[in-house]
Amino acid sequence: MSLSDGWAALNLEMPPRVPRTEYSVHGHWDLIREVTGIPVRLDSPMQVKIDAQRAFLGEWDFALLWNVLLYTQEFGDFRTRMGHAEYAAGGVDRDDVVYCPFSDPEEVLAFDPREKYGSADLQAWKTQFESNDRAMKQYHSDMVPMTGIYVTLISGLIEILGWEMLLLALGTDPRRFGALVQRYAEWIGQYFDALAMADVDVVMVHDDMVWGNGPFYRHDWYREYVFPNLAKLVRPLIESGKRVLFTCDGDFTPFIDDIAATGVHGFFLEPLTDMRSIAEKYGRTHIFVGNADTRVLLKGSREEIRTEVERCMAIGKECPGFIMAVGNHIPANTPVESALYYNEVFEELRRR
Repeated sequence: MSLSDGWAALNLEMPPRVPRTEYSVHGHWDLIREVTGIPVRLDSPMQVKIDAQRAFLGEWDFALLWNVLLYTQEFGDFRTRMGHAEYAAGGVDRDDVVYCPFSDPEEVLAFDPREKYGSADLQAWKTQFESNDRAMKQYHSDMVPMTGIYVTLISGLIEILGWEMLLLALGTDPRRFGALVQRYAEWIGQYFDALAMADVDVVMVHDDMVWGNGPFYRHDWYREYVFPNLAKLVRPLIESGKRVLFTCDGDFTPFIDDIAATGVHGFFLEPLTDMRSIAEKYGRTHIFVGNADTRVLLKGSREEIRTEVERCMAIGKECPGFIMAVGNHIPANTPVESALYYNEVFEELRRR
């Protein structure tokens, strides 16, 4: 039933129950153990973890599973390492390596991604996208699968340059940095062309282009260099008949019209983005996913958790493409009791 609910939402057909998805919760072993009864732990054998995750996704009735294939692998070693704080269970994602291949803004402004990274093998990437999508369908047959691209535009430049060099170069010469955005878009466009060729149904386009407090630079700069290129990248996906979903962390409320104008079919929202305003303007024409505040689950009372779920449901239940999720993840340090109560309230309120 979750599969049919997911497809109904993606086609704006108002399923009888609000579908759901979540992020990172598949690594919350204490919660998975509690929900499934499977004695899984951080140090369990991989197959035990896989079986437990699969059982958990079924118990929590996921209708859609966020997934992309192309991350940073095409950058090789020529990319910035910014380090990473502990987030996952057991701190397995901690990274103390800090390194940048650029020494000054001028090197950034002269950088040519195609010159450094070369051309893509479109047929090989078409096959990879199809294989990734097929694996998702086989492994998660009761939910809508997807594949996609993480390093779409600004996210790609963040991974290559790091925040410090990105901001220094942008502040040094906004127009030349805009030209770099154009060069990057032309290079990454190869992979979008391969994805358009692939026999897949749902595509995730990820691009973190703002901060928690909104855009990191002037709005007119985005509208000159970012959104026209984003529209060009997603056009072949749309023309090939795929459902195209867009994810951006932070608060992209000021840009919702610009993003919608690119042609994407839906938006994944963190709690900082104003879901009510999006629902009022695009709730009948677009899919949107979110946006319960993860901080409420981390530190809130049962009453606060209920209020947060009620807020999301009050906005989303009137919209055919609404899919419930906790915005920006349910990390492993979320109290098990809070996550369980969140799910309890969701199950209570999800039927239309």
